[in-house]
Amino acid sequence: EIYALYITPTSSKEWGDDVLGVDTLPPGEYTTITFPPGAKATYWDLRVEDEDENYIEWNKFNLKKIVTIELYYKNGKATAIFN
Repeated sequence: EIYALYITPTSSKEWGDDVLGVDTLPPGEYTTITFPPGAKATYWDLRVEDEDENYIEWNKFNLKKIVTIELYYKNGKATAIFN
């Protein structure tokens, strides 16, 4: 279960706010994240945290070309599939 989700431009040094707010994202569920029209960054980093604040980060997603990102964690390995 994802307890926090952060997305920031790759050039940023800070993560900013948890885009899930007070909710969590249970296994098998999804959320939609919309960026404001003025968002100019091409590359974005993604960070997810569990209830113990353990985290996994992915870097340099080109969100001008990617429509969906699916995150998987199995047998101690994190994977992101995108298209």
